[in-house]
Amino acid sequence: MAPEKTLIRGGVVVSMDFARRVIHNGAVGFEGDRIVYVGSSGEVRASEYDKVVEARDSFIMPGLVCAHTHLYGIALRGAVLNIRPTSDFLENLQRIWWPLDENMDNEDAYATALAASMEMLLNGTTTFADTYSAPPNPEGSLEAIAKAVNEVGLRGVISFEATERRSVEEGERGLKENIRFLEKGGESLAKGMISLHASFTVSDELIAKGVEASKKYKAPLTIHVSEGPNDVYHNIERYGKRTVERLYDKGLLGPRAVLAHCVHLNRREIELLAATGTNVAHNPMSNMLNAVGVMKLPEMLELGVNVGLGNDGYVFDGFENMRAAFLVHRVDRRNPSVLSAQQVVETATVNAAKAYGLDGLGSLEVGKKADVIVVRPEVCAAPLSGNVYGYLVNGVRGGDVVHAFVDGKHVVNNRRLTLVDKEKAEQRVLKTVERLWQKLGDKPSEAVEPLRLVS
Repeated sequence: MAPEKTLIRGGVVVSMDFARRVIHNGAVGFEGDRIVYVGSSGEVRASEYDKVVEARDSFIMPGLVCAHTHLYGIALRGAVLNIRPTSDFLENLQRIWWPLDENMDNEDAYATALAASMEMLLNGTTTFADTYSAPPNPEGSLEAIAKAVNEVGLRGVISFEATERRSVEEGERGLKENIRFLEKGGESLAKGMISLHASFTVSDELIAKGVEASKKYKAPLTIHVSEGPNDVYHNIERYGKRTVERLYDKGLLGPRAVLAHCVHLNRREIELLAATGTNVAHNPMSNMLNAVGVMKLPEMLELGVNVGLGNDGYVFDGFENMRAAFLVHRVDRRNPSVLSAQQVVETATVNAAKAYGLDGLGSLEVGKKADVIVVRPEVCAAPLSGNVYGYLVNGVRGGDVVHAFVDGKHVVNNRRLTLVDKEKAEQRVLKTVERLWQKLGDKPSEAVEPLRLVS
């Protein structure tokens, strides 16, 4: 049977291709999972297609690509935790995130991945890169997450966050879970990668093993870098060098590496990223939440560092994250022209796809994957024919996504998921998260083992 041919027409096509073409009254056609037409609505025959989706007063654009997330972070939404108020980022980790990690099991991994995947897809994100953490329970966790990803119908680059903060043995088990999932392979919307937590919780030996595995399996490698100042202080005290310098010396930097956050970097470190072709995942909303500071995005872009936009498991609406990135650097520099709207949209599409070697995603071009979203502002208060990037960054939210296609499949139709029963899934998620909250309440975070700073 021939694959179904679908045509989306009548909207403003924001291609994000090399020329950054914007086509008014444009159309995108795809056959099966591949795009076969990008151009004017007047130059394509609708009769040649099996399905026609009208997109008047709408943007037609590539699905958003989230460069860094923690799906299980959705379990903390609204949680009441029995903890002392935190005063810095490291205390946030020790009192909030790590107790959550240490209470997660594979059912929790599945349920939180299901919830976050549904929310991201409904808000226009069709691909994400996730790092999951549950040091006592790594085995089988990535299958649980992959199951949720495939059920919802979006793409995931998924990994287990190897850390030695409690023991060397748990770091080894975490890395082995990534390798096992990569070796399994197979046809799936969920692909694997290598993940290390951060340089202050992993040894040189574990870094070396992660780099070796990334090379062997030709897989991306991601690590949290200088999110808070403690990372910098740790590396200077233990190794006599800053975070990026240490990672450079250990051979981690390069085109397969994605460094999350990179808030506390100096000029020399940014130059190392540019010289090695290393990628960065920017998480502005999470950085504001944790009060860690503002990364030097303008300098990174100026020097040619590829930067993708992530959410770090906080707000799963990619348009809200774009808006935050657009605004925070303006107020940080007190300069209303420091960053363009087009640059921000690039971080959430082509740049994020490039960071993970996803050459077939991030733009609308003939031959690329048919991952497409249709976005109609809730109220069309201004013509869409003006500054489209400015409109997308300043006037659109995730709830404006009307349709989403992944691999050519219509996975969001008129703002409703098509592959999963959202209401039924919500009930399963709620039961699981309620049980997880009970576990957290039974064991206050101050009772967990103290941080083991590796040397």
